[in-house]
Amino acid sequence: MANHLSLGQQGELIAQAYVRRYCTILHVNWKSGRKEIDIIAGKEAQIYFIEVKTRSTDRFGWPEEAVNARKEEHIRSVATDYLQYYHLSPVAIRFDIIAITFWGDTYELEHLKDVF
Repeated sequence: MANHLSLGQQGELIAQAYVRRYCTILHVNWKSGRKEIDIIAGKEAQIYFIEVKTRSTDRFGWPEEAVNARKEEHIRSVATDYLQYYHLSPVAIRFDIIAITFWGDTYELEHLKDVF
C-alpha cells in the first residue's frame, strides 16, 4: 500500500483500474452540490453509477455495508442530476458497489452489480 495515498484514494484507484477492464470511465468523483458518485462508467447503451467503499479490515463490517439507505438516496439523486445535466434520459442505468478490503499488503475486491 502506498504511504502517500489515503486508504480511500487507493481503493478508488484500484476500482478505476478494475472498471477500465470492462467499460469506459466517463467521470470520477462527479459532484452535484455536496453529493458525489465515485465512478460513472459506460458500455454500449448502459451507464453505471459505481460507489467505491474501502476498508482496512472487516473488523467493523464489510465495506458494502456502509452504503445505507441515506447513501443510496444520495447516489440516486446525483445520478438523476447527471442524467439531466447531460440530457441522457431515458437511458439504461445500473447502480453498483465495488467493495475493497485490505489485508495487509493485499486486498480483496468484490463487485456487487445492480444493488438498488
